Amino acid sequence: MSDELTLRQDLVEQGARLAASGLSQGTSGNLSTRCGEGFLITPSGTPYDAIVPEGIVLVDGDGQWPAGQRPSSEWRFHRDIYLARPDAGAVVHVHPPYATALAMCRRGIPPAHYMIAVGGGDSISCASYHTYGTQALSDAVIAALEGRLACLMANHGMIALGSSLAQAMWRAVEVENLARQYALALQIGAPVMLTDAEVTDVLAKFANYGLMSSRS
Repeated sequence: MSDELTLRQDLVEQGARLAASGLSQGTSGNLSTRCGEGFLITPSGTPYDAIVPEGIVLVDGDGQWPAGQRPSSEWRFHRDIYLARPDAGAVVHVHPPYATALAMCRRGIPPAHYMIAVGGGDSISCASYHTYGTQALSDAVIAALEGRLACLMANHGMIALGSSLAQAMWRAVEVENLARQYALALQIGAPVMLTDAEVTDVLAKFANYGLMSSRS
């Protein structure tokens, strides 16, 4: 129980950082962390500065939660990510301006900067559009995350995975920064892409990159 309380407190603390980080505003976005056979997720429609540890919702692997509580409306893709990805210990879903702007254009992020490796591959894909909270959206997210640690969501936002909530938050910040740089470069001209060999080299160097964030 003490471990679960620690996870609940971590979700509250990391949620309080969202606005300051520029990742989300108001009640938008949601955070979760794996807990036993299920996961803990932020509640629906509650400002992050009003969330308390006991307000965090425990959802089991079948998508069930305690009576009287309401998890985020996006609980479904959190559940499916944990079922499909044993490496995912936490999920951050946010609507930051630059990643969302690219998603509104239904564009992913190509290998225009070596930090593309933060997403776990040579690109960050944009999942196809579906209504929020639906199984169709969850299926699209799982497909876009195949072999990756982050994805954009068409006309919606961004998802980042991590071994811990701190690492997933770190990755979300890095993806948003990468989206901002790519959007600015597009205004100047045509960004020059890294070659396959260059991306392969940086991916090898990233094998342990960001592990500090999993311990912070």
